Amino acid sequence: MNCYGAKDLAAAFRTVRKNTIIIAEEIDESKYSFQPAKDTRTVAQQLVHIAVIPRIQLQIHAVEKLNTLAGFNFIEFVGPLKAEEQKPRSKAEIVTLLKESGEEFAGWVETLSDDFLAERMAMPPGMHTDFKTRFEMLLGTKEHEMHHRAQLMLIERLIGIVPHLTREFQARVAAMQSASAKP
Repeated sequence: MNCYGAKDLAAAFRTVRKNTIIIAEEIDESKYSFQPAKDTRTVAQQLVHIAVIPRIQLQIHAVEKLNTLAGFNFIEFVGPLKAEEQKPRSKAEIVTLLKESGEEFAGWVETLSDDFLAERMAMPPGMHTDFKTRFEMLLGTKEHEMHHRAQLMLIERLIGIVPHLTREFQARVAAMQSASAKP
């Protein structure tokens, strides 16, 4: 019995992507060129990176239908993705890319069977584990986005924006305090 299947994973990914899109929309386009430190991505590059990374999983699982990553040339595949990050795009184009790529990935994930998600894939030599399930690998896409979204939330703080998730939490706390203060 799987308690967390493809539809759950797709829904969780959509939630993560929705929050990333809110951040992308809240940051003024004039700040999309902001780079928090040397040798880091700008806001725009970070958002494009988030948008295009699911293509790796689609290539591995949907296009090539691999059962091992031994021999998969990550460098060759990631090169064009890095080039995507460098392309000049407007804020509107980036938000559209986030929406479309997120839905493409989530829409594909929700069609997967429990058997497919449970399949073990051999990892390339030198990894910390010999095998991962396809589920683990696909979950990693969501985790990767959350990692970069956390960076964007810190960037929001640096440019004077209180992140929306923080504002929502603060509003819930204030409501609870207000309710408990009433006799």
